[in-house]
Amino acid sequence: VQLQASGGGLVQPGESVTLSCTTSGFTLNYYHMGWFRRAPGKVREGVACMSPYDGSTGYAESVKGRFISFRNKSENTVYLQMNSLKPEDTAVYYCAVEPGIKSYINGSPCPEQDGFRSWGQGTQVTVSS
Repeated sequence: VQLQASGGGLVQPGESVTLSCTTSGFTLNYYHMGWFRRAPGKVREGVACMSPYDGSTGYAESVKGRFISFRNKSENTVYLQMNSLKPEDTAVYYCAVEPGIKSYINGSPCPEQDGFRSWGQGTQVTVSS
């Protein structure tokens, strides 16, 4: 199982950035994915989760309505589109996967980060004017 998050950078408040999580070495459909972040001086927190199987998603309240996670099936890549960015979104962002099909169609909560054993290297997103 290999994951690589990329796409971070320096953006201004209100702007957008899309992160990519490129996967290899496993069949993504049979896994579930989470996006997490660690802000300076804070513990890592969950941001979003996504079912590559059915495309359903879940989001933390702090990003709901601004962030969207989706999959490009032809590339085995999952994306996190982050809109209307705020300075408090500044963090290192990580993607993680765990075997097992999950669905969030009915509003099931995202799994806790302890439930993910495979993690990619993070990518820094800095929101500053």
